[in-house]
This record gives sequence, C-alpha cells and structure tokens, in this order.
Amino acid sequence: MYGFIGSGKTTYATQLEKDLPALRFSIDEWMIALYGQDSPESEFEERYIRTADLIWNIATRVLELDQDVILDFGFWSRKSRDDARERLSRAGAGFTLYYVTCADEVMEARALSRTAAMPKHALYIDKEAIDSLRGRFELLGYDESCKVVCTD
Repeated sequence: MYGFIGSGKTTYATQLEKDLPALRFSIDEWMIALYGQDSPESEFEERYIRTADLIWNIATRVLELDQDVILDFGFWSRKSRDDARERLSRAGAGFTLYYVTCADEVMEARALSRTAAMPKHALYIDKEAIDSLRGRFELLGYDESCKVVCTD
C-alpha cells in the first residue's frame, strides 16, 4: 500500500485482505502494539525500522508458504519501494503496488478526525505532524506501475 496519511490505505488493505484472502501487516498496528500510540519523535525512526524488520521476517516466511501478504507500510520513499520490490523478488513473490489516494483536504480531515477519536489502532498525528511529514512523501516515479485506488 502506497499513500499519504489519511488516504485510506488501512481501510482498503483490510478489505483486500478479506477479498484475496491474504495476511495483512499494518506497520502502525505493530508499532502501537510494541511502543504505544505516541512514540517520541527522537525514537520513531529506530522503532519503525525494528518493527518493519520483524514484519518482513514473518511476511517472507508467509510468502515461502505460498500465501499472499499485504504490506500496509505507506512506502513513502522510492528507496523503500525499491527495497520492497527487491525483497519480494528474492522471496520469489510477485507484487502489486496499490496507490491509495484522495483529495488532500479529505486526507487531512480523516487523519485529524482519527487522532481526535484516538482509536486503539491509530498513531497520534496532529496538524503539525501532517505538515512536517508531507515533505517526506515521494511521488511515484514514471517507471513505477501501480493500481490507483481513489477513496474520495
């Protein structure tokens, strides 16, 4: 799943999990289970990397067992997408990149509404964090094929 905060990645991934069927791995859900809903910014990246490594280890084994997986990571950087393609290729798995998107104002409203309600599966993300994180979101390259899912 590729998309910005509030685009509907997890909602779509949850539906796709049932439709395929597949085993879904949500980085946010794992981060919350391991570290809580509001990791300090100074520790977030290290925790994210450790959590992603755990998920990749299990997901790779699931693929070896010939089962589909859904990686609900966001894949904001080209490097993260290229790394995922390489890992999947080494595991002998095919892949589909789903670009989950909607209007910016819809994404922001969803994210802020989720934070206000603070369900147990959500990370704390305020307006300042959204604005700060926009600069980290890299658009797909012309050579990156994907299925576009609009969630407006």
